Amino acid sequence: MAEGFRIPTENPAFTFPRDYGSHPEFKIEWWYITGHLRDAAERRFGFQATFFRYAHQAGAVEVATPFGTNQLFMAHMAVSDIEEERFFHEERLNRDGWDASAAIDDLNLKNGNWSLVRLSDGSMELQAGIGSDVQLQFNLEPVQPLVFFGKEGLSKKGSEPSACSWYLTYPRLRTTGTLELDGKKLEVSGESWMDHEISSSQLGREQVGWDWLSVRFDDGEAMMIYILRDANGIPDPHSTLAWIERDHTLHHVGPDQFRWTSSNVWKSQETGSTYPIDVLVEGMRPDGRPFSFTVKPLMRNQELVGELGGISYWEGACDVFEGNRKVGEAYMELTGYGKSLKESL
Repeated sequence: MAEGFRIPTENPAFTFPRDYGSHPEFKIEWWYITGHLRDAAERRFGFQATFFRYAHQAGAVEVATPFGTNQLFMAHMAVSDIEEERFFHEERLNRDGWDASAAIDDLNLKNGNWSLVRLSDGSMELQAGIGSDVQLQFNLEPVQPLVFFGKEGLSKKGSEPSACSWYLTYPRLRTTGTLELDGKKLEVSGESWMDHEISSSQLGREQVGWDWLSVRFDDGEAMMIYILRDANGIPDPHSTLAWIERDHTLHHVGPDQFRWTSSNVWKSQETGSTYPIDVLVEGMRPDGRPFSFTVKPLMRNQELVGELGGISYWEGACDVFEGNRKVGEAYMELTGYGKSLKESL
């Protein structure tokens, strides 16, 4: 239930740069970036940066104080060192004003010394560190237009009116900058994917989690899939595959028009959760040609163990193959395999 918070509606009249920023009249919001990077020697890395905002009470009026009481800000940061098979991650949870904030007039997010800010040229700057092991500073420049997933701007997640979001995405961000690892600063470059979702209740009543995939194909096309699962693993009818053509034309199909099959699992030694990795995705392209893509993680242990928020999930860099030919890069997210997300979202 949305508990009095505003519910996303069809045909939203977005105004930018304001709508890059925060929407405190909604309960839940996140800005989420995943990407593949390489250094000068072609050493590969994956990364994830997510900034979350949660509101406690709808319509709450903040007392004039430096420290807010109605907004909580969580953030997750992760780096996958593919060559060494090392996974670095950290999570943070702060109250509004204590050490975190989200501007409402433009993209300007902060959680401790982590930040994501839109610059005057339209690019974004991400700065963060993971413990004493990793420091990063990336510039992210949109090279494809903003995409609005869903029907008329509304992404339905279930049959209840509140189970929905406004879903804004930059499928391709040219990413450059520095990654400092083991005391050595590396110049890296690659591409990233950015989601911004605005909601008040992401999941339906019977849903416990989702499988999500974003693919940037080498030929310039892109694909996004989310499969919303119940406790028996059955996909909700509102699960979706979205295909973005090179001319930015967007196509959506439901779960009866594509297949998602796992051929292997990985069990976490830390949480005991078992995640279905090594995925086969089959369906039809917008032009009617069939496709069959194999999604292969670049390393198996890419689990973010949730110690502050209590939610652990697998989020990893993958390659995509058609037969034996690599055709793209992807990030895959697998949630709800340990603890249901229903109460949190």
